[in-house]
Amino acid sequence: MSYFKNNGTNYTQVLAEYAANLTYDKIPAEVIERAKLMTLHTLGVSLAAKMDELAQNAVKIGSELNNGVGGSATVWTTGEKLSPANAVFVNGTISDILDWEDCSWTGHPSASAVPVSIAVAEDQHSTGKEYLAALIACFEVCMRVSMAVQPGPDFDHNQGWAISNWNIWAATTAAAKLMGLDATQIDKAFGLSCHFAEMASNMQQATMSNAYHYQWGHVSQSGIEAALCAKYGIANMQGCFDIPYGYCEQLTDAVDRSWLNKDMDQFMIMEILIKHWPANMWVQNPVELVADMTKKYSIKPEDIEEIVINPPIQYRMHCPEKGYSSLMEAQFSTPFVIASYLLDPTPNPNWFTPDKFNDPRIMELAKRVKGGTNPEDTLLHSFNVFQGGSHPEKTVTITTKDGKVYEESMRFHKGHPKNMLSREEFVELFRMNAGQYYSAPTVEKLIDFVLNIEKVENMAAFGELLK
Repeated sequence: MSYFKNNGTNYTQVLAEYAANLTYDKIPAEVIERAKLMTLHTLGVSLAAKMDELAQNAVKIGSELNNGVGGSATVWTTGEKLSPANAVFVNGTISDILDWEDCSWTGHPSASAVPVSIAVAEDQHSTGKEYLAALIACFEVCMRVSMAVQPGPDFDHNQGWAISNWNIWAATTAAAKLMGLDATQIDKAFGLSCHFAEMASNMQQATMSNAYHYQWGHVSQSGIEAALCAKYGIANMQGCFDIPYGYCEQLTDAVDRSWLNKDMDQFMIMEILIKHWPANMWVQNPVELVADMTKKYSIKPEDIEEIVINPPIQYRMHCPEKGYSSLMEAQFSTPFVIASYLLDPTPNPNWFTPDKFNDPRIMELAKRVKGGTNPEDTLLHSFNVFQGGSHPEKTVTITTKDGKVYEESMRFHKGHPKNMLSREEFVELFRMNAGQYYSAPTVEKLIDFVLNIEKVENMAAFGELLK
């Protein structure tokens, strides 16, 4: 007996059928290329986090959950094997540790999409073409669902941002498709994902804890569990996007279901931003401007009297007197990231070692970075501008100690969909990141594998590259 009727719509069925039926041959070449480059980037920024304490702890936790090493999916930073669910707990976590992966209109789908797609493809001995179709399908589902449940204009981020909640649609879709579930089973997996999705919480913003990064591992793991439950059979549980309060109304009072089947003949993966710098997405433009201006005008750190960011960015201008308490707090600080760049112009994981959080040289420079006089750009406003196809423009004014003033503005930093990195730039970023801890021959083998992944007959071969 059904106690609640749906809205008379079939959004869930449409998305489930889309996911089940998307095949490699239906995807344009430029979309295939972007999926490969996003795979390479996510893998690279994860490998660069190898020595971070949280990354090493994630490996320990994944192994304990697994009751020891053994399984069909590879832990990227160690080459060890775990079950797919436990491997993605590790790999999903480390994908976000440097906050360097991607940013869609709503969050970081790559931190679930790529780890889950690779792990389940290894487990299922999928082809590279099957991997790419699943990866792209999961981005498309995740983008549409997350846009349908964005907050209304009066939303306050202090109420709790659901940024990891909707990542489960990437994880579930990828796992279900690669496991060979049909549309009805995927529909049921979606329904179960409503229960498995993380609640919207403000704990990460309130505490700036590094535990924030575990969210991506946990939601990736939950997506695999949802797909497995549907694979082995559950009764009913269909129509989650059509049933009032099945999912959408739990997230927002401004539900827009039209997003759920919007532009199904187009690929929203092409609208995803890639971060050029290891920092929060709203810090990207100011850092890019400082990098460009200091090179262009030969400005040295010791020459700088003041750097002004206009408009300032809500929650992103903090510079604590006694230094930073966590990796997350540092990554979300425009002053810290700019100071880190000025002292070490090549972006790398060493920007965020604990000794840097109260380094006197960094703090002295960070204190010179200030917000301008314009009203700050709120996070909600910034996301709304991005979702509209643009990006919040920033102006940086650098005043040097000899009284010279330099000022430039930027709207689309390198990596924005309207100023995307080239293939060569993606590859160089990967070489820099993976090269931190892996030999040049291993790095080149990984590049070749990913850039030619459509030729791979068995994705289980991926793990051999990281031994």
